[in-house]
Amino acid sequence: MPVIYEIDADKGIRRTRCVGDVKVQEVVDHFRTLAQDPKAHELANVLLDLSELTSLPSASHLLSVTSEMKKVRDRVPVGACAIVADREALFGMMRMFEVMAGNFFRVVQTFRTVAAAEAWLSSQSEKA
Repeated sequence: MPVIYEIDADKGIRRTRCVGDVKVQEVVDHFRTLAQDPKAHELANVLLDLSELTSLPSASHLLSVTSEMKKVRDRVPVGACAIVADREALFGMMRMFEVMAGNFFRVVQTFRTVAAAEAWLSSQSEKA
């Protein structure tokens, strides 16, 4: 599956990676899987790593994702979200996603490197 996640309950972080040519239905399936995973029902910060993503989502794809997020938000609570997007066009789309999905997170921000995203996410954990 091109959408892979792991939950670090001790640190309160859910790390999600999108690998390859990810389709919207695969992202929808990911949220449905999370909704069924008892470990995902605890409030967590999210590190969404798109550095291995080869496809580029459209605005309509992002709207579909936010629609699915709305369906599972009560079962899959999220605090801060750090997004890693190292390609220029993807970075721009994720900035758009920040606006579209902003009310699903306490705070959300896009970064170009995993190190920067992790540092920011760590600082957000300290503020919470």
